[in-house]
Amino acid sequence: MSTSNAGRLAGRTALITGATGYLGTFMSRALAREGAHVRVNARRLDAAQALVAEIEAEGGKASPAVFDVRDARAVEAFAGELEARGEALHILINNAAAGRGGTLETASDQDYADAYDIAVVAAQRLMRVLLPALRRGRAELGDAAILNVSSMYGLVSPDLRSYDAPEASNPPFYGAAKAALVQLTRYGACQLGPEGIRCNAIAPGAFPSPATQQSAPDMVERLRARVPLGRIGEGGEIAGPVVFLCSPEASYITGAVLCVDGGWTAW
Repeated sequence: MSTSNAGRLAGRTALITGATGYLGTFMSRALAREGAHVRVNARRLDAAQALVAEIEAEGGKASPAVFDVRDARAVEAFAGELEARGEALHILINNAAAGRGGTLETASDQDYADAYDIAVVAAQRLMRVLLPALRRGRAELGDAAILNVSSMYGLVSPDLRSYDAPEASNPPFYGAAKAALVQLTRYGACQLGPEGIRCNAIAPGAFPSPATQQSAPDMVERLRARVPLGRIGEGGEIAGPVVFLCSPEASYITGAVLCVDGGWTAW
């Protein structure tokens, strides 16, 4: 599929963290299909280059942005490169995440610290350090957008009965950090709105990766049965909401949290 330069995001540069993960890959390719130059963030150069090659093979524009979002110096170095070249940033998507299973009984203090560091501290750092580049983007095209990737579990608790074991469930430190990211989004909307920089969030629902679908089919079936639409999400279904919220079509939307969950949070 070729990418049209006349897409909704033509002329825009987008940085997406955690770009080479399951949903990150779909987001990155969708942005490129709509004409954005995608800066593919990952900690490993080979992973970033592989996704860049996929995007370019589809006719899109992309380049690696290799750094760990938890490394303040690396983030500042990336921002310094943009500043030195006078480059603008029009879209920032905070998608990086990490974690494991766990429960209130088994989760450690460090689990909470690590989850908060990557979901909230790193997102806020990027919002702060890249604000000058976003301001340049707003000045160039009249619009700049930040999109924070939260989770349905930042809004509701998981049903442990859906999982093969409590330790395999979505952990409380992940949900607590994603809830904090929702509130950070609201702060960003109110504080950056006067400058014309929008800040929204999405809350994806059950999007188990192909590997998870293969390794834990019974659990995936229980998740499917819990979704009002009666099925799990397909990776490509994250693309439309992401592109919309990052595009001028959403020019009067800020501070919103869009659930992409098949109705899960409507129960």
